Amino acid sequence: MPDHPDLVSFLKDYRTAAGLTQAELAARVSVSRKTINTIENGVFAPTAVLALKLARALDCRVEDLFSLRD
Repeated sequence: MPDHPDLVSFLKDYRTAAGLTQAELAARVSVSRKTINTIENGVFAPTAVLALKLARALDCRVEDLFSLRD
């Protein structure tokens, strides 16, 4: 069960659409591949700074990558 059940992540969708592996995206935002994996699987909620870096790396808005579950 995800540690953050209120957070919905579309990170994997945007990452794969960009043709990036977890390792490639991780390198672009200076984190480990495991960090990307845990965000995609709902185990870890990114900090605001990391969310902004991910959005910049994927050329989208933070709101495109993450939302709150209704």
